[in-house]
Amino acid sequence: MTKAEILKKEILSQYRSLRQFAIEMQIPYSTLVTALDRGIDGMAYGTVIRICDKLGLNPVDFSSFERQESLSERLLENRVMQYYVKMNEYGRERILEVMDDMVALDKYKDGKAKQR
Repeated sequence: MTKAEILKKEILSQYRSLRQFAIEMQIPYSTLVTALDRGIDGMAYGTVIRICDKLGLNPVDFSSFERQESLSERLLENRVMQYYVKMNEYGRERILEVMDDMVALDKYKDGKAKQR
Protein backbone atom coordinates (compact mmCIF):
# COMPACT_ATOMS: atom_id res chain seq x y z
CA MET A 1 0.00 0.00 0.00
CA THR A 2 1.40 3.41 -0.95
CA LYS A 3 1.61 6.33 1.48
CA ALA A 4 -1.18 8.08 -0.42
CA GLU A 5 -3.39 4.98 -0.11
CA ILE A 6 -2.65 4.77 3.62
CA LEU A 7 -3.59 8.43 4.06
CA LYS A 8 -6.79 8.08 2.05
CA LYS A 9 -7.84 4.98 3.98
CA GLU A 10 -7.15 6.68 7.33
CA ILE A 11 -8.94 9.88 6.32
CA LEU A 12 -12.03 7.94 5.26
CA SER A 13 -11.98 5.89 8.47
CA GLN A 14 -11.95 9.04 10.63
CA TYR A 15 -14.01 11.45 8.52
CA ARG A 16 -17.18 11.22 6.46
CA SER A 17 -15.41 12.35 3.29
CA LEU A 18 -12.21 13.73 1.82
CA ARG A 19 -13.99 17.06 1.40
CA GLN A 20 -14.82 17.26 5.12
CA PHE A 21 -11.19 16.49 5.99
CA ALA A 22 -9.89 19.10 3.53
CA ILE A 23 -12.19 21.74 5.03
CA GLU A 24 -11.10 20.91 8.56
CA MET A 25 -7.42 20.99 7.53
CA GLN A 26 -7.97 24.25 5.63
CA ILE A 27 -6.39 22.92 2.45
CA PRO A 28 -8.00 23.02 -0.99
CA TYR A 29 -10.02 19.90 -1.72
CA SER A 30 -8.48 19.67 -5.20
CA THR A 31 -4.96 19.71 -3.70
CA LEU A 32 -5.82 16.86 -1.36
CA VAL A 33 -7.49 14.74 -4.05
CA THR A 34 -4.64 15.31 -6.52
CA ALA A 35 -2.03 14.35 -3.92
CA LEU A 36 -3.92 11.21 -2.97
CA ASP A 37 -4.42 10.21 -6.62
CA ARG A 38 -0.91 11.01 -7.89
CA GLY A 39 1.10 10.39 -4.73
CA ILE A 40 2.11 12.68 -1.91
CA ASP A 41 5.71 13.16 -3.06
CA GLY A 42 4.82 16.50 -4.62
CA MET A 43 2.95 17.73 -1.56
CA ALA A 44 4.64 20.22 0.75
CA TYR A 45 6.39 18.49 3.64
CA GLY A 46 4.71 20.74 6.19
CA THR A 47 1.28 19.80 4.84
CA VAL A 48 2.08 16.09 5.05
CA ILE A 49 3.24 16.55 8.66
CA ARG A 50 0.02 18.42 9.53
CA ILE A 51 -2.10 15.71 7.91
CA CYS A 52 -0.22 12.95 9.76
CA ASP A 53 -0.55 14.82 13.04
CA LYS A 54 -4.29 15.30 12.53
CA LEU A 55 -4.77 11.62 11.71
CA GLY A 56 -2.47 10.35 14.46
CA LEU A 57 0.00 8.84 12.00
CA ASN A 58 3.76 8.67 12.31
CA PRO A 59 5.13 10.85 9.45
CA VAL A 60 8.16 8.57 9.09
CA ASP A 61 6.40 5.32 8.22
CA PHE A 62 2.70 6.31 8.29
CA SER A 63 1.95 3.79 11.02
CA SER A 64 -0.69 4.66 13.57
CA PHE A 65 0.43 6.27 16.80
CA GLU A 66 -0.97 4.72 19.92
CA ARG A 67 -3.87 6.87 21.02
CA GLN A 68 -2.53 6.93 24.60
CA GLU A 69 0.93 8.06 23.51
CA SER A 70 1.59 11.58 24.71
CA LEU A 71 2.91 14.36 22.52
CA SER A 72 6.16 14.45 24.51
CA GLU A 73 6.66 10.72 23.85
CA ARG A 74 6.09 11.26 20.14
CA LEU A 75 8.54 14.17 20.10
CA LEU A 76 11.17 12.11 21.91
CA GLU A 77 10.72 9.25 19.46
CA ASN A 78 11.09 11.64 16.51
CA ARG A 79 14.22 13.17 18.07
CA VAL A 80 15.80 9.73 18.49
CA MET A 81 14.92 8.85 14.90
CA GLN A 82 16.43 12.10 13.60
CA TYR A 83 19.74 11.21 15.24
CA TYR A 84 19.53 7.62 14.02
CA VAL A 85 19.04 8.53 10.35
CA LYS A 86 22.06 10.86 10.47
CA MET A 87 24.34 7.91 11.31
CA ASN A 88 26.12 5.68 8.84
CA GLU A 89 25.50 1.93 8.79
CA TYR A 90 28.21 1.22 11.37
CA GLY A 91 26.84 3.87 13.73
CA ARG A 92 23.32 2.47 13.40
CA GLU A 93 24.48 -1.06 14.16
CA ARG A 94 26.50 0.16 17.15
CA ILE A 95 23.66 2.19 18.68
CA LEU A 96 21.30 -0.79 18.37
CA GLU A 97 23.87 -2.98 20.13
CA VAL A 98 24.17 -0.46 22.97
CA MET A 99 20.38 -0.23 23.29
CA ASP A 100 20.10 -4.04 23.38
CA ASP A 101 22.65 -4.12 26.21
CA MET A 102 20.90 -1.37 28.16
CA VAL A 103 17.39 -2.84 28.02
CA ALA A 104 18.78 -6.10 29.39
CA LEU A 105 19.74 -4.29 32.62
CA ASP A 106 17.08 -3.77 35.29
CA LYS A 107 18.50 -0.33 36.00
CA TYR A 108 17.33 0.94 32.62
CA LYS A 109 14.01 -0.88 32.28
CA ASP A 110 10.80 1.15 32.28
CA GLY A 111 9.67 1.92 35.81
CA LYS A 112 13.04 0.96 37.32
CA ALA A 113 14.94 4.15 36.57
CA LYS A 114 16.29 5.98 39.59
CA GLN A 115 15.12 9.52 40.18
CA ARG A 116 17.80 12.11 39.56
